[in-house]
Amino acid sequence: MELIPAIDLLDGKVVRLHQGKYDEVTVYHHDPVAMAKRFEAEGAERLHVVDLEGARSGKPAHVPVIEGILRETGLKVQVGGGIRDERVAAQWLGAGAARVVLGTMVVKAPDVARALCADHPGAIVVALDARDGKVAVEGWREQSSQDVIELAKEVDGWGIGAILFTNIQRDGTRQGPDVEATARLQSRVDTTVIASGGIGALDDLRALAAAGVRSAVCGRALYSGAFTLSEAFAALKES
Repeated sequence: MELIPAIDLLDGKVVRLHQGKYDEVTVYHHDPVAMAKRFEAEGAERLHVVDLEGARSGKPAHVPVIEGILRETGLKVQVGGGIRDERVAAQWLGAGAARVVLGTMVVKAPDVARALCADHPGAIVVALDARDGKVAVEGWREQSSQDVIELAKEVDGWGIGAILFTNIQRDGTRQGPDVEATARLQSRVDTTVIASGGIGALDDLRALAAAGVRSAVCGRALYSGAFTLSEAFAALKES
């Protein structure tokens, strides 16, 4: 299973939210570029970067920071947060991002999202952020009526690079990922599903891998010292 470290950005800092709540913020590092370099030094090949302010406001808010990560590391960076139109998506891909993450656009402008996938095959990650089985949008502040599995099956044929699946209730809690729901979603689509939310121990990674999950992103557990990225890679290699 692929493990992707995550950097969430707010006010220029590396942070984590609790269940996506902007009033429950923990700051972990003041230099996102240095953190990205550290992950690269520990063996990461891909990095998940989320512009939390961009997700909230609907437009990118950390462009210089993310450009610094792209410029100063060799990581394959997937960028999310505030990408609500094709112009912004194309700008990030042109700046060197390996993939861009679309969430709100997939629900609110599906024709535009599908066209982007056709124009950039394999470079689009669709974020399906779930609350009680339904997709949340607008930085998780708005609940849609879209069923997660049905939407996943629809986008599966768009030529996307991956589906990023987050159980919002688990995100930032370190109470364990939603292994069952993630594995169930993976069984319904051909595209790789990236697990997100709740990872708190090495056994959580092992459980995801054993269930057939192909990829996962992890943030808070790495920052809080539950395990290092090197330890995670070693555990996954053994399993």
